[in-house]
Amino acid sequence: LIWSHGRSAKGNATPLRPRGGGESRQRGADASMSTTRECSVPNIIVQPSGAEILISPGDTVLAGLQKAGYACTVGCRRGGCGICKVDVLEGSFTYNRPVADSVITAEERTDGTCLSCRAVPDVDLTIQMRDASLRLVNPLLGQLNAKARERARAASNAPEEQ
Repeated sequence: LIWSHGRSAKGNATPLRPRGGGESRQRGADASMSTTRECSVPNIIVQPSGAEILISPGDTVLAGLQKAGYACTVGCRRGGCGICKVDVLEGSFTYNRPVADSVITAEERTDGTCLSCRAVPDVDLTIQMRDASLRLVNPLLGQLNAKARERARAASNAPEEQ
């Protein structure tokens, strides 16, 4: 069982609900108005810094941040403590494992809160750090991630060969 949650460009939360592994999912009534890009390689935009990070398919938000050279406040890394909570401002994600109701409340499940250690982006995400603790600790990884983003953009903008 995979749990999915979304947030539209207008900020309307869609409820967390179970879904099948490969099933596509509508992101809410105003999904056509969304600027969120469906993609196989999602980007994360982190507010308030504006940092943009390309993450590998299947990686959690936290794993993507760490692979790009960033560090933030984390606890158990297993979805049990809730220290890694971030607010999803736009986009949708899927939890790669079940998350206990004691860690994410019913209200948080509908208001865009996610555990960065368990949330796998379905599309590009814009997140808000709760304690502004995101910091670039490995500039080399940050540069490599920026180059990968440039290559991904160029590939997505290139005309398809026939």
